[in-house]
Amino acid sequence: MDALKARSERGATAVEYGLLAALIAAVIVATVLALGGKINTAFNKVSSTLP
Repeated sequence: MDALKARSERGATAVEYGLLAALIAAVIVATVLALGGKINTAFNKVSSTLP
């Protein structure tokens, strides 16, 4: 019985880590989408001032 409970807890932990990784990935994607245009504009300004 204890082995079954431990296996269930390991499965739950794996699901929690998966959800956490998905949340982090979503935040990264949202940040890149929100700031992508501004970063592109900044790089274009810098590259246009370089000889």
